[in-house]
Amino acid sequence: MNAVELLLLAIGLSMDAFAVSVCKGLSLGRISWKHMCIAGIWFGGFQFLMPTIGYYLGNIFTDMILSYNYWIAFILLSLIGGNMIKESRETDDCPDANMTISAMFALAIATSIDSLAVGVTFAFMDVSIIPAAIFIGCVTFLWSALGIKTGSLFGLKYKAKAECIGGFVLILLGLKILLEGLGML
Repeated sequence: MNAVELLLLAIGLSMDAFAVSVCKGLSLGRISWKHMCIAGIWFGGFQFLMPTIGYYLGNIFTDMILSYNYWIAFILLSLIGGNMIKESRETDDCPDANMTISAMFALAIATSIDSLAVGVTFAFMDVSIIPAAIFIGCVTFLWSALGIKTGSLFGLKYKAKAECIGGFVLILLGLKILLEGLGML
């Protein structure tokens, strides 16, 4: 995976956290740097942690399914992307302004489950996990902090678009991996 692909993947994965952060920013109304940093640390931290866990879990099974790895990557990324696109069309309530440990922990897990599956995919692609996970975490930190600010300024205007774009990016990356694995690219 090259740097551009990793950047696109990181942005795609961070869109759920961005969307939740937009809602948090809207709920908070008046925000501070502290709010932006809290969201960034929780969401970015879990976006680092989950692909790392997925990678090590995926390594357990790599030898058994190595000849199908590009199909698995394609299916996982397409399912994750499709789900993000589906969620972008739903009209769900925004989380409240609560930024307690329990509230942020639950949201951080919910927004990073996709990254666990991406970590499994990384194991099949022989990606160097620590630099990749750190990068994904940092990108998510920035998008989450920006989401808090965006929500306080613009409300829900960009939430659905962000989730939809993130979903399409993940599907396209999965398709690229599949076409490369089949020797078509």
